[in-house]
Amino acid sequence: MSARLILPPAARTLPRMLLAAADRAPDRPLFAVGETRWSVAQAVAAVSGRAGALAAAGIQRGDRVAVLSASRAELMELVLACGWLGAIAVPINTAAMGPQIGYYLRNAGAALLVAEAEFLARLDHAGPEPLPMLTIWCLGEPPAGSIAGVPVEPWPERADPVAAADLGPGDSFAILYTSGTTGPSKGVMCPHAQYYWWGHNTADLLEIGPDDGLATTLPLFHINALNTFAQALVTGARMHLEPRFSASGFWPAMVAAGATRVYLLGAMVPILMSRPETPEERAHGVTVGLGPGVPAAMIEAFRVRTGVRLLEGYGSTETNFVIGAPASGQKPGSIGRVRPGFEARVVDGEDNALPDGTPGELVLRADAPFAFATGYFGMPEKTVEAWRNLWFHTGDRVIRDEDGHFRFVDRLKDSIRRRGENISSHEVEQVLLSHPAIETAAVFPVGSDLAEDEVMAAIVPKAGASLTPADLVAFCGPRLPRFAVPRYIDIVADLPRTENGKVQKFKLRERGVGPGTWDRERVAAQSSGASASANTGAQPGSGA
Repeated sequence: MSARLILPPAARTLPRMLLAAADRAPDRPLFAVGETRWSVAQAVAAVSGRAGALAAAGIQRGDRVAVLSASRAELMELVLACGWLGAIAVPINTAAMGPQIGYYLRNAGAALLVAEAEFLARLDHAGPEPLPMLTIWCLGEPPAGSIAGVPVEPWPERADPVAAADLGPGDSFAILYTSGTTGPSKGVMCPHAQYYWWGHNTADLLEIGPDDGLATTLPLFHINALNTFAQALVTGARMHLEPRFSASGFWPAMVAAGATRVYLLGAMVPILMSRPETPEERAHGVTVGLGPGVPAAMIEAFRVRTGVRLLEGYGSTETNFVIGAPASGQKPGSIGRVRPGFEARVVDGEDNALPDGTPGELVLRADAPFAFATGYFGMPEKTVEAWRNLWFHTGDRVIRDEDGHFRFVDRLKDSIRRRGENISSHEVEQVLLSHPAIETAAVFPVGSDLAEDEVMAAIVPKAGASLTPADLVAFCGPRLPRFAVPRYIDIVADLPRTENGKVQKFKLRERGVGPGTWDRERVAAQSSGASASANTGAQPGSGA
């Protein structure tokens, strides 16, 4: 089998993808994580049986089912089962804390939450308003009674399989939350056909065939890893999911998985390159890796050291893999050319097209119906704003060269990207402003040695208040994901503002980290060094 799985427009849904793949090669290996191994036929059985359990619990077509879990077989099974039944999966980032989790659940109107036991205590900080779910299914040992007023039940066994729902390509497959800019996070409504096209477009760029092994350490609550499963479905390849990224264990895991394609984010490559060389870096079968956001200077060094060619490209949760090039067409410093089936423009603030060589906002649209997201759940105004003039506005500044290649310049949006995670500066600011000693705050990105951004905050304390950066970090701990807690903090008398009083964050970004800026990581390193010295000096016979 070598031909791609091509479905007619009306059949571009997750259930039809699974059924068509099973018709072609039911016994082919498809998916592996931990001790779980699925052939295509076993995947259909698992998914239809889990859909039966959802139906038995009263979940119906269009219901939203939230899931808060690390990457494991049950998470994949649940997301696919929602798609099979016509329900809508709502994966939640496992780094989210109580306030964010409560917002996601209420905004989505989740009828059911599936969560690992270790995350349930976070619901105690989900806010005073009632949570919408009728039930929580617990992965692991469930606590006695209820959580936040919602009954908790153990993860049920699969039930009798149910038939795949008769869905259309525009029906929602999942709601994936992406960071807001001037407001809370937005739930991106991803239709079934978008998922289908994610698989095809990424497989085209990576030149995936039926003999390839697709191995990812990226989390299943993002589109990246969910997309890897779609790539395997449409090509006949097999997917290996590694539950987490480990710098020391990455290459041994790729060798054990028989990987030929890998998926890396910008910061992962500098981390891998910072480690001593090992034999496993050359013992693997990987030839190509997807590496958007990798520093350009490291791409060739990574190829020389590991034998893996990294591909740049551009896509977002709202769009698809729109811009890119296969390994033979990569151009240093470029994110690639527009892929077939899509259009891209560089525009000014009034959506007028700009000439080549001029920086402007990247706007996109697709030829095929439902190849992009259909909007933001429960946010019609934000949907209209983002898709105005029938183009999706990315909020990213790019330049189109005369040869058709695009170069990324920076973000227009007031958002931050750290270690592959999008961070809403607005949400971080709201947590900081809830501190009783803070008058006002501004959160913004600054450069990082590991590519992408670090989070910085400028804080104006209330008159007479006592406030230290360490106090702020401790305050943020239970209220923000770890990756969103500011690394750099400046305590200042005031913030730069316009005549109308609006904070000028571009001035804060230009000022950046100064000699008086508090650096959480530097303080932690100094503390570790002091502790190590103290411990060494305390050892009898150490010779100190």
